[in-house]
Amino acid sequence: MSKKKPVNSQDKWGFKESILTFIPGNKTYSTMRSRQARTGVLFILPFILGFVFFMVRPMITSVIMSLSDVTLIPGKGYDMKFLWFVNYKNAMGSDPYFNQYLVEEISRMAINGIATLVMSFVIAVILNQNFKGRTLARAIFFLPVILSSGVLAGIESQNEFYDMMAGMAESVGKASGVNISAALQDLLSVSGVGSGVFDVLFEMIDAVYDIIMASGIQIIVFLSGLQAISPSLYEAADVEGCTAWEAFWKITFPMVSPLLLVNAIYTIIDFFMKNDNRVMERINTIMYGQLNFGLSSAMSWIYFGVAILFIGIAAIIINRGVHYYED
Repeated sequence: MSKKKPVNSQDKWGFKESILTFIPGNKTYSTMRSRQARTGVLFILPFILGFVFFMVRPMITSVIMSLSDVTLIPGKGYDMKFLWFVNYKNAMGSDPYFNQYLVEEISRMAINGIATLVMSFVIAVILNQNFKGRTLARAIFFLPVILSSGVLAGIESQNEFYDMMAGMAESVGKASGVNISAALQDLLSVSGVGSGVFDVLFEMIDAVYDIIMASGIQIIVFLSGLQAISPSLYEAADVEGCTAWEAFWKITFPMVSPLLLVNAIYTIIDFFMKNDNRVMERINTIMYGQLNFGLSSAMSWIYFGVAILFIGIAAIIINRGVHYYED
């Protein structure tokens, strides 16, 4: 295993290296790292072009709307009166639901996000093991997880048959009078253990279906990182007398840790964009129900700012435990 790459104090954030990566005739341009970076840019170039040509203008218009009072004019479009930050003040101070939903969704995101990362990593480690029938196990277990990341989510939100079946399942549960998680929670609460810990734990248990649905892409990313680890590292560790537990924390986790940041960012963004997100539902109600485009735009940008804030916090925390290694 190569040593950790030293950080250049004059280019701490990598801006100089990023520029030199795309300028021929220098040492950085010819490195393997730069070639891989240019290849990666080619893969995301369609998204970059689509964002520039189709997303930049609506985003600028949305910012202007959030600072204005938007009035619809039948047959003529709309008229905007500049109000500065009045819509932002109304969103945070006057709306009776926005702040409440925002706090609830943030707490739910923190719990489910951590659970999603842990579960996806554990599943990826299991699927990466060398055992008989591994291909069949991946096909049986892995493909439904991937499908549930997008296809089944759309079916759930639009399929009347699914709604009927969910209602029947809920009715059967109520009729039986048995709620396993609630009963177990009551049993543990009498033991004197702090109820706050069990509230979080049982919230994860009740949301296990949503957590599994949200872990498809993360499993792919973790599994790709696990498969990229050279078997010679484990052979050397075995020769030195390392146990499987020690090899996991000394080799597996450090080598995969850079992907933890990628998955954390993806998980946060994915959660903030979920269809069952109450903040998103409130913004849509304000926009399409009340036709208040100024207030809904302000709420959207506040929500976007909160998402960026949590991505930054996650990046700072996770970066402290990430190990980057040279090729």
